[in-house]
Amino acid sequence: MATASTPLPVWRRAAQYNPLATAGTVLVILFVLCAVFAPWLSPYDPAQLDLTIRLQPPSHTHWFGTDELGRDILSRIIYGSRISMLVGSCVVAGSLALGILFGSIAGYYGGKFDRFFNIVVMNAFLSFPGILLAIAFVAFLGPGIWNLILALVIGGWVGYARLVRAQVLAVRDREFVEAARALGASDARVIVRHILPNILQPVIVQAAIGMAGAILAEATMSFLGLGVPPPTASWGTMLNDARSHLFDAPHIVIFPALAVMFAVLAFNFIGDALRDYLDPRSRIAAGL
Repeated sequence: MATASTPLPVWRRAAQYNPLATAGTVLVILFVLCAVFAPWLSPYDPAQLDLTIRLQPPSHTHWFGTDELGRDILSRIIYGSRISMLVGSCVVAGSLALGILFGSIAGYYGGKFDRFFNIVVMNAFLSFPGILLAIAFVAFLGPGIWNLILALVIGGWVGYARLVRAQVLAVRDREFVEAARALGASDARVIVRHILPNILQPVIVQAAIGMAGAILAEATMSFLGLGVPPPTASWGTMLNDARSHLFDAPHIVIFPALAVMFAVLAFNFIGDALRDYLDPRSRIAAGL
């Protein structure tokens, strides 16, 4: 037990400083566990139909009730976490990889390439909302999880590229970069070994918040019928199926909506906490 003279562990000090981040971390761990161990955690087969118990309210046999086809909602939410976590992580990883690649090249070399990339390419992508680009690509390629991921990556990488470009522009003329060049380091080595490690803080924060955006975008696309095709469980698909029973069986809308809300909130809380923690002034003020 910690006394007045014994410093608290780091995790306890972090929890006291930002309890919302602690709650977000717990929720993310819960969703990841549901995604990984879905076959063992779900009480029923998420695709099992039983029309005799359709639209059943929450009970001791079906904690979250059943949908219009008699499928267990809790099991479908647990399996839906697989789709949300997979799509979110793949979209962020793909967008981050493209953003770091093009943003670092544009910021480091500057000149005509930077002007073309910043004025033409970035503005062309930013002139359309990302979700509309994703809808257009999925409508062209057809529904499916990998087509959905590709569409969301195409619509979301520009934000990371612009952030990386701005950070590289601020760092490329610093003394340690000039020293690396003077020692004969190649451009690739300067970017990878000297520039990128010094600009990762805002990129990590953007990636954490981007997870929330990717999960919400997946739910939106699935709600519009452009996500994972049935009978695969997806939170957005569940919301779409529940529209016609909003008033007579609201539980089939409430629980998938709560799952989306908690997932988005969790990653937003973590992103805000990372932004504060990676800022040395905020960290010193909090005593972390």
